[in-house]
Amino acid sequence: MQSALGIKTLYNHRDLLLAWTVRTIKARYQQSVLGGLWAILQPVATATIFTIIFTVFIPIDTGSVPYILFVYSAMVAWTFFATSLVDMVESLIINMNLVSKIYFPREVLPIAALLARLLDFAIASLVLFLLMIYFQVPLFKANWVFLPAIIVVQLMLALGLGFFGAALNVFYRDVKHLVALGLQLWLYATPIIYPTTRVPERFHPFYFLNPMAGIIESYRDVLVRPEMTTLGTYTINGMQIPYLLPSAIIASVVLIAGYWFFKKAEFQFADVV
Repeated sequence: MQSALGIKTLYNHRDLLLAWTVRTIKARYQQSVLGGLWAILQPVATATIFTIIFTVFIPIDTGSVPYILFVYSAMVAWTFFATSLVDMVESLIINMNLVSKIYFPREVLPIAALLARLLDFAIASLVLFLLMIYFQVPLFKANWVFLPAIIVVQLMLALGLGFFGAALNVFYRDVKHLVALGLQLWLYATPIIYPTTRVPERFHPFYFLNPMAGIIESYRDVLVRPEMTTLGTYTINGMQIPYLLPSAIIASVVLIAGYWFFKKAEFQFADVV
């Protein structure tokens, strides 16, 4: 009941959400020399380093997909997820004056932080499309129909974790450091620099409990694997399970639990910050 009321209140403040998202974007690039290029530099630099390491020094077989395309298609999605999560965790603290003095649905701040990073995601995706053209990967395939669902699942996961992190960071300022450390470890537990074929099949039931694993593989299936016409699957006890299914279930649970926790703790924010 409380969550339903919170969603209605948030809807009534949708203009504030839009305005705060625009303000967040403007504040990020206002005095930046490179501006939107920063959205490209981070995934490009990281993907370039990984490409040098895993094509020259420790070659990794990525099948029909060139390694730079393989890793960059994952880095775009991962960078969006990681940067938005960090921004959401800090969104309440960096706006403590507003939180303590003015009433508005506090979830506006982490949601706006997430939506603002969508612009970076879109800019970085332009380089991915250029790579796809260069390597002659077919554009606008039939399975692009799955792309909105993949993005929605990723947004749900990031938002749920962001609600948890933003609320906890109000009470325990170490949370932002734990999130940064956790993201570093999480990157290597996700098939970003290596294909899932490197993961023994007996570990798949546990490996794909990592929701970002299914999300990253789904992005690759849709965008850069020319032979794919549907989303890929993995096998558990003879059952074919789509990569995105467990990710969607986990993301839904995380979003519901994260929003409930955020609204439960919301009344204490003004006193603590």
